[in-house]
Amino acid sequence: MNATDTAQRRPRNLAQGLVESFGDGIRDGRLTPGAKLPTESELMAAFGVSRTVVREALSRLQAAGMIETRHGIGSFVVGAGDGASFRIAPEQMATLRDVIAVLELRIGVESEAASLAAQRRTDSDLARMRAALDAIAAALEAGRDAVAPDFQFHLEIARATGNSHFSDLLASLGSTIIPRARLDGEGPPDAERLAYLRRVNAEHESIYDAIAARDADAARAAMRTHLVNSRERRRRAQVVR
Repeated sequence: MNATDTAQRRPRNLAQGLVESFGDGIRDGRLTPGAKLPTESELMAAFGVSRTVVREALSRLQAAGMIETRHGIGSFVVGAGDGASFRIAPEQMATLRDVIAVLELRIGVESEAASLAAQRRTDSDLARMRAALDAIAAALEAGRDAVAPDFQFHLEIARATGNSHFSDLLASLGSTIIPRARLDGEGPPDAERLAYLRRVNAEHESIYDAIAARDADAARAAMRTHLVNSRERRRRAQVVR
């Protein structure tokens, strides 16, 4: 759980900020069922909020079916909760055909999200997108998995729309919507794979540039190009197989 991300977001409702932060962690797999949450005091220190805010957030998470509180022991993760009525389970991303189907959904949703983000983004939104892109680049150069910051970049664009339905949908799907989260092999990429991943990140940079310039049409086109390219790369891989 990253306290800095929540603090930087400065939500109008501090308790909702904590709910979103923990909800993201549960949905993208960073917080797994059975994991024990930090104590109230630890949460207060980590997020810089009062005990009242922490208790309100925990109460909302419990009401949503995401955590359970065992008196005298602590709070534990249960799962994504009843609020995640639409989700794509891991087994629904097991094949290339599955991944292509999800990419078709993302093309429609995220292209419009990028356009709205270009019109509505704040400097803080842009800074979080930039941080995600820098994290992707650093992970690639170090030979590490870049799926988490890749997903974070797309999630920050959805949040920058100012329409919570976009970010709620993306957050409910989680990082498994990033194609290589399900289809790539383990271990650091070879030279050819690294070159491919750098091209993908160049597409991310084009999306970012359009959003930074507040060019809605260019942002929509850049996101559509990025996701269509990803779909076509997967289709070609399917043919090869």
